[in-house]
Amino acid sequence: MNPTDQTLLEQMRITDFEVDYRKALLSFDAEDVQRLLSIRPSIEARLDELVNRFYQAQTQEPEIALLIGDAGTLARLRSAQRQYIMELFSGVYDLGYVNNRLRIGLVHKRIGVEPKLYLSAVHTLKTLLIEVIDAALPEREACKQVIASLHKLLYFDVTLVFETYIRSMVSEIETARKKSDTYARSMEEKVKERTQQLEALSRTDPLTGLENQRHLRETLIHMLRSAQRRSEPVTVAYIDLNDFKAINDTYGHQHGDEALRAMAEALRSNSRHEDVCYRIGGDEFCVLLPNSRSEDIRHSFIERTQQALARSRSDLTFSVGLAHTGPTDYVDADTLIRQADERMYEDKRARKARQLPRTPALAAAVPEGAPTLPGAAPAGP
Repeated sequence: MNPTDQTLLEQMRITDFEVDYRKALLSFDAEDVQRLLSIRPSIEARLDELVNRFYQAQTQEPEIALLIGDAGTLARLRSAQRQYIMELFSGVYDLGYVNNRLRIGLVHKRIGVEPKLYLSAVHTLKTLLIEVIDAALPEREACKQVIASLHKLLYFDVTLVFETYIRSMVSEIETARKKSDTYARSMEEKVKERTQQLEALSRTDPLTGLENQRHLRETLIHMLRSAQRRSEPVTVAYIDLNDFKAINDTYGHQHGDEALRAMAEALRSNSRHEDVCYRIGGDEFCVLLPNSRSEDIRHSFIERTQQALARSRSDLTFSVGLAHTGPTDYVDADTLIRQADERMYEDKRARKARQLPRTPALAAAVPEGAPTLPGAAPAGP
């Protein structure tokens, strides 16, 4: 239905029952009505003074003076303010009263009165009214009761004004949204596609296609938090290609790049869907393996990766350091990465000390008593 075919009350579904309910929420009852009626003669006697003082204060604010604009508008506002003040003390707070409050909110929104200015005006009016009530009722308790009743009614009014104000804002937003929907739909897929491309570029190492180092720490932090909630272990594998500098120096950088891609493919083909493989830079790689222990990883993922690498490049081997944490106690992401890195260098030193040949052979090349993987240093929790 077109909004112009409905009253504000109908648009906002406000009925007599709703009005009574709103009053009850503020504990505004018949006694409050009588108290406000009792002070009406005093307010009416000083009505012109109240309105004059109110607009003297209001027009001192440059923003408000700019909104008022001219003497004719100010005269109309004075008349409307006189009517509003008398309605506050009329004793009749029915649907007609509510509809007037709703229209105030609508008008304020249309002419651009910001909420802060409206609330400032309410505060100014309330202060002036309290002065009159205080002068008219020397008996303190009676004065406090009337002021309390006024507070309730002003709260009642403010909620109505702001509901209309907000509703008008929402309607404007909805209209603007509908106007932009057609354009947005036409651009959505292009933006989505471009965003995915940029995201992939920001995360991916262009040579190997693995994740780059940029999000390693952030991803591991999230992985550790998830593992702690589920009481699961997490393992980090730090991997370094052996003799990579010699490969580059002897055969050239193109050959070195091919070695890096072979290493990356061996890691990728043997990792699980939930594992995340990174090229850290140079000849170093890192793999995050949730819900896994280093002992298991050493005899499954690492061993399979070495075999896969040997099948594609028999001249390549790697050193590895494993570190895991959980499922009871957990170290932080930086500590876990550092432990894996240190153990990788321990493995590399151990290889050099044993002077193992650069060959894909696995257990057969390991001296008796050494770890199952050639040169792999034991990784503690």
